[in-house]
Amino acid sequence: MVEFVYNNKVQTSTRVSLFKVNSGQELHMGFEIKKKRKFKRAKEFAKRIKEVYKKVEVVLKKSQKEIRKYADRKEVSQRSTE
Repeated sequence: MVEFVYNNKVQTSTRVSLFKVNSGQELHMGFEIKKKRKFKRAKEFAKRIKEVYKKVEVVLKKSQKEIRKYADRKEVSQRSTE
């Protein structure tokens, strides 16, 4: 266990772990925190989705007004024929 911890620790002199020096890759234990760049991509995706949502919301509100306007005209014309 001590060897594992030592090999996985980032060394101050090289700024990389001994495992990476020996194998050329980072040790993945399955529970480490993801790098910020991946969160950055997720945040950018969420931002794009929110922008699309806002545009869709505007279009739907406009469409809703037009449908309401048409329905109101139809209702008025039906009242006048009665």
